[in-house]
Amino acid sequence: MTHAVVLGGGMAGMLAAAALAEHVDRVTVVESDRFPDAPLPRKGLPQGHHFHMFMGGGVDALDELLPGTSELLYAAGAHRRRMGDEFLGVSMHGWSRPYDGRAYVLAASRHLLDHVVRGRVLSHPAIDVVEGTKAIGLVGDAARVTGVRLESRADQDADRAERTLAADLVVDATGRGSRAPVWLEALGLPKVAEDLQDAGFAYAGRTYEAPAALADGFPAILVQADSGTGRPGRGAGLLPNEDGKWIVSMIGTKGAQPPTDEEGYLAFARSLQDPLVAELMAAARPLTEIRAYRGLVNRQRHFEKLPVPDGFLVVGDAATILNPNYATGMSMAAFQALALRAELVKRGLADGFTRRVQTAVAKSVVGSWQAATFNDSLFPGAESTMKVRGGKGQQRFIARWNRVSAENPAVARATFEVASFLAPRRSMMTLPLLFTVLRGPRHPEMALADAIERFPAFREPLSRIGSVIPPG
Repeated sequence: MTHAVVLGGGMAGMLAAAALAEHVDRVTVVESDRFPDAPLPRKGLPQGHHFHMFMGGGVDALDELLPGTSELLYAAGAHRRRMGDEFLGVSMHGWSRPYDGRAYVLAASRHLLDHVVRGRVLSHPAIDVVEGTKAIGLVGDAARVTGVRLESRADQDADRAERTLAADLVVDATGRGSRAPVWLEALGLPKVAEDLQDAGFAYAGRTYEAPAALADGFPAILVQADSGTGRPGRGAGLLPNEDGKWIVSMIGTKGAQPPTDEEGYLAFARSLQDPLVAELMAAARPLTEIRAYRGLVNRQRHFEKLPVPDGFLVVGDAATILNPNYATGMSMAAFQALALRAELVKRGLADGFTRRVQTAVAKSVVGSWQAATFNDSLFPGAESTMKVRGGKGQQRFIARWNRVSAENPAVARATFEVASFLAPRRSMMTLPLLFTVLRGPRHPEMALADAIERFPAFREPLSRIGSVIPPG
C-alpha cells in the first residue's frame, strides 16, 4: 500500500495532493495551521489579505487537475477579467488601448481561492489531513527518504508530541519558511545552492466595499510600478473580489515602500502617475485596516542540482519564490502539480522519480524567473547574489516593446497571452511582431480621459455615479 505525505496545506500542497491521489493508495496532508470552515484568513497565509490574480493559463491547469473548480469559484463570487478590455493598465507609456484577446485572470480573495480548492481536494477519499502539526525532520538517508518526523500540539500551550509517519514519498510544500535545506544536510547531502534578488518590493493593502453602482462588472485596474527609470517603482492595483468588495494594494520598491497610516496611504495613492485608483478609493468604504507585507523577493533554491534522495520532493515557494508583483505563484503551483502527475502516469514511484520531477519543477519557473529577476534588477538599490541575464540593449528593447504594446493590439495580445501562461514565450518572437516593435509607436500615449471614453468597462459604471475624476 503506497503512502505519500504532503507537508503544507496551501495551494502548492493541495494541488500536489490532488496529483498524487489517483496514483498512490493514500495521501496525508500535514498542516501546521488549523483550516477555517469558511473562506476566512489563517495565520499560515500572511499575504492572504493582499492582491491575488490567478493567471488564465494557471486557471486552465487548475481545471485540468480538478475539473470544474473555476466554475465553483465563479459561482462563489470570483471574477473573470479579460486583459484587453476588462483589465486596464497604465504605465509610464500611458493607458493601454483596448483590444480583443483571450488572455484573462481570475480575481478573488486568497481566502476564497484556498477554501474552494481545499474543499475539492479533501473530498477525495484517498486524502486525509492532519492539522495543528508541523514537520521537524526527515527519516531516511542520503539515498532515500522513508518518512517524516512530526510535532503536534492540541493548542498553543499544550505539551509537544512527536511521532514518525512512514511514507513512500514526502513532498515539501511548506512555502518560503521551508526547512528542507537543513533537513537534507542532516541526512548528509551538500548545502543547496540558492539565488536571491531583492528590489525591496512591499505592499500595503486594504479591502473596500465598492460603491453600489460599481459593485458588479467593474474592471480590474493596475498602475504599473515602472522599472528602468532611475527612480523607485510606485504602483497600485484594484481587483474586484467577492461580495461587492474591492481589494486595493499600494506597491513600492526600495525608497518608495507604501506606508500603512491612513494619511500616508492615501497620499501614496494620490502621488501615483494617474489619480484613478485614489479617486475610486475615495468613493468606496474601507472595511479593514491597512496591512503591510514586506520581503517580496525572488529566491530560488536549486534542489534539482543536488543528488535528490528518492522519496523526497520540494515544490512551490519552498523551491522557488517569485516576487508576487508578477502574480505567478499559484500558476506555478498548478504547473508543477501537472508535472508531478505526468511523471506518475509514465513511471509511478520508480527509482529516480523524485529527481526527474525536481528537474521538471525547476524547468517550470525558468521563463518567469528570468523575467522577474531582470525587471527587478532595474530598480534602484536592487540587491542580488547572482548575475542577472540581460543588459542595456535588452532593457531598451523591452522598453520599446512595452511602449508599442500599450497601443498596438497584436503586440498587446501576444504580450498578455504569454504573461497569463496561455502561450509560450517564443510566440512573441515572430517577424511581424518584431518588425512592429522595431518600427516603434505610431500614436501618442493615451490619457485617462481617453481611456474612460474608449473602455465601456470604465465609461458605463462611472456614468452611473457621476465621474469620480476631477475635471481637467
